[in-house]
Amino acid sequence: MKPPNHQPRQAMPQQSAKIIGAGIATIGLAGVGTGIGIVFGALILGYSRNPSIKQQLFAYAILGFALVEAIALFCLMICFLLLFS
Repeated sequence: MKPPNHQPRQAMPQQSAKIIGAGIATIGLAGVGTGIGIVFGALILGYSRNPSIKQQLFAYAILGFALVEAIALFCLMICFLLLFS
């Protein structure tokens, strides 16, 4: 019986690892789109339940939008750091 022919394992090139890592880092952007939809959906529901606090609800919605958008910027920052470093 002949032993199996084992070839040495080759390392992944660095550029390939960077591109794969950047692609994985952009997965967070899908969650950001969902988060923005939830924030403004909650704004519409809150406004329809109590129109008298429209200004306060809008301020909270803008704050929530800014926080969710910050997550998108962090994801893109990590992506660019992986690609261009």
